[in-house]
Amino acid sequence: MVNQGQKPGKIARLRSQLLEWYARRGRDLPWRRNRDPYAIWVSEIMLQQTRVAAVVDRYQVFMARFPTLVSLALAGEEDVLAVWSGLGYYRRARMLQKAARFLADHSKGNVPRTSEELRLLPGIGVYTAAAIASIAFGEAVAVVDGNVERVLCRLEGWAAGNRAGGAALKHRIEDLAARLVDPNRPGDFNQALMELGATVCLPRNPQCQACPLTGDCKTRGEHMTSPRPRMLSREVAQALSVRTGRESGRASREVLLEHRPSTLTVMPGLWELPALLDAGVPEDEVRMAVRHAIMQVNYYVRIRTVFEDDVEAMTAAGGERRWVPLGEAAGMPLTGLCRKVLARAHLLPTLALDAMAPEQE
Repeated sequence: MVNQGQKPGKIARLRSQLLEWYARRGRDLPWRRNRDPYAIWVSEIMLQQTRVAAVVDRYQVFMARFPTLVSLALAGEEDVLAVWSGLGYYRRARMLQKAARFLADHSKGNVPRTSEELRLLPGIGVYTAAAIASIAFGEAVAVVDGNVERVLCRLEGWAAGNRAGGAALKHRIEDLAARLVDPNRPGDFNQALMELGATVCLPRNPQCQACPLTGDCKTRGEHMTSPRPRMLSREVAQALSVRTGRESGRASREVLLEHRPSTLTVMPGLWELPALLDAGVPEDEVRMAVRHAIMQVNYYVRIRTVFEDDVEAMTAAGGERRWVPLGEAAGMPLTGLCRKVLARAHLLPTLALDAMAPEQE
């Protein structure tokens, strides 16, 4: 931690250098172009456990569809999940809408202005509350995410990989972050520190030569970090069944989709492709192979074409099934895997989803 004798000068220098670097090098992201608390809230929820590249397009689509808190509150859940589809972690969307409905009913759609009040809303924890309050309302409160933790541990030479005394280390990080945050520009400072961790002070191969804080850094990127948990692997197989049906009196292509029951804990209420009874699809009958991560599991998925007459015999019984016109399917709450498969099969126009984060509920 910065000692008391060095504190004023060092902190002032760190703030100045970081903010100057952020002004020159910060990425131009759509949610950074205004101080609308609702827009910032949406972006912070989307960015949880999800890469920026996957969020940018989805954020703009979401804001075009639900431009205000009230419009989100009044929307049907299926409409919200459909727009969210592909981002994963669908509970975030449900909690976001739940909080929006609460504010629409109790505060005329106004977002609370302090981190303390924001934490009372469903789906908003300490980090998200601090981010919204500092960026949208200028509250001088520190935001601490994984990127910030890494930057501060490297800056002060703290062994982040040492699990012993983890609570004490967490307290030291939070205390230092609170001391460093610029009271005059807390939102910019917090975003700058997170940006530094996301683009320069990387977990592996940090770009120390490009870091504005390198002169005050005690490790220059060399410090112990916790190993990443190993991903598990699982092989599954699904059926891609398409037929020609009729929509509004015209011939149209339909795909068979299965509804995940609302009682499930993982991705309830979403639509997916039916599972095959036999995951051992012969190589010459594999239409495509897809790798898809859900939480800490890598799914290696074989997709097989199944004709309508063979569906019952070749697929496992599951939830409700429907033959859905492809034009309608594009607007349904599909699982990320389902949307990825249909897009790669050129059956569904979609955003680039290969950058999707792991899904979870």
